[in-house]
Amino acid sequence: MTQPDIIDRAAMALSAGLMLTGIVVLGVIEILAGQPYSPVPITNDAGEVVATPLFDPTLRTAFVLAGIGVLGLYAAYRLVTPMPEGTADRTGVTAD
Repeated sequence: MTQPDIIDRAAMALSAGLMLTGIVVLGVIEILAGQPYSPVPITNDAGEVVATPLFDPTLRTAFVLAGIGVLGLYAAYRLVTPMPEGTADRTGVTAD
């Protein structure tokens, strides 16, 4: 395997950053904002909205899916780019 180049590092950093933002950062901010921890608006018996989450769950999901999308694009890039010469780890095997 070759050493990671700038595209490898950029894809890893961007995807990790997006997923960590969606899962960890926004989750910690949601916890620090206080209750409710529900991902949907909370209503009382009359149907009035009494509490809403700080971040919409679709926003957090979008961050995570964007990170997964970056990894998918990176995988497609690695499939279509040719390997440099001399990097294949093939050894000859003698037939019995």
